[in-house]
Amino acid sequence: MRTQRGDPAEHIDIGQTAVQLGELFRQWRVVLGLSQELAAEQANISIPTLRRIERGETGVHLGSFLALANILGLTERLLEASNPLETDLGRARVHMLWRRRAKRR
Repeated sequence: MRTQRGDPAEHIDIGQTAVQLGELFRQWRVVLGLSQELAAEQANISIPTLRRIERGETGVHLGSFLALANILGLTERLLEASNPLETDLGRARVHMLWRRRAKRR
C-alpha cells in the first residue's frame, strides 16, 4: 500500500535523525583519534561547522556533511545504504529506473 506525504506511518523526526547522525559522526571521529580541529582541517570545513554537524543541526550544507563523512571513511557506507538496488524492493522494481517520460508537446 502506498502512503501519502504527511502520512504518520511515513513520518520520521528529521531533527532527531540529524542528532543521531551527528552523534555517530562524533563517535567515529573519536574512535579514529581525530580532534575537532584536525577533522575540520582535513574536511576543509570550519570548526563551528563541524560542531554543528556533530550537534545534529539541520542547516548544515550537504557538502560539509559529505566532506566530514569522507574523512571519517563513511562515504562508501552512505552510498551503499542509499542505493535502491541494495534492497529487495529496489531490485524488484529496477525496471522503473529505466523508464522514460513522454515528451511534452
